[in-house]
Amino acid sequence: MPKPYVHLSAAHVLDALGENAHSELKLFRESWHDMPVDAYLEDGASYRRRRYSEFRLTGEGLVRIAHGAFHQSLDVNPLHGGVARKFEAVEDAVATSPVLAALVRELAAQLPGSFDLVGGTLGIHQIRITATRDAAGQPAPEGIHEDGHHFVAQVLICRDNVKGGHSQLYDRDLNPIFSTLLTEPLETVIIDDRRVFHGVSAVEAGPAMSWAIRDMMLVDFFPARAAFRTPDENGQVAA
Repeated sequence: MPKPYVHLSAAHVLDALGENAHSELKLFRESWHDMPVDAYLEDGASYRRRRYSEFRLTGEGLVRIAHGAFHQSLDVNPLHGGVARKFEAVEDAVATSPVLAALVRELAAQLPGSFDLVGGTLGIHQIRITATRDAAGQPAPEGIHEDGHHFVAQVLICRDNVKGGHSQLYDRDLNPIFSTLLTEPLETVIIDDRRVFHGVSAVEAGPAMSWAIRDMMLVDFFPARAAFRTPDENGQVAA
């Protein structure tokens, strides 16, 4: 059995994106600049911005699934679980970007285990965490956790003026097994979410800086049966 995680260098991922990467990547990364605040943070906090959409990966590329709510159980996410979180969808320019399609294909090829791509679904999150001199941002406000998927890819998009943001993995007994600081755009960690827990330390503004930004793309890999169930009138999806 392979290790429950894979750590990919930025150079590896960039090389996998192919000849169009440099011309398309700048526009792709700029899409993180205009995202709505995550309305589900406690106490009206505004340090996280987010978009979310689900896709299937076919021979022709990514096919977007009808937009719906993002759902996790309370067992998986005691902080936000049991709530149908209705994030705004990934914009069309991102959904159809050749960078996204190439990136997802490479992530799928590097999974630390087997996954049925034909019958599977991909959840794609664009997330920006901000911090100021007076307030840290929390990439994982739920602490050490699992996401409830088969695999999760964590791709760094941008890290600007940031202090902190260390990624940590733990076995199922919560023993630390891996830690890294993602520093280069496209540097990636892919985890088997069924075999590890994970967490990320707080993001703070660097010395003498008044603000900090950490942009991430998360790609969830999970069976299609979890994606094609029909939400009820309140956007809830049965467990």
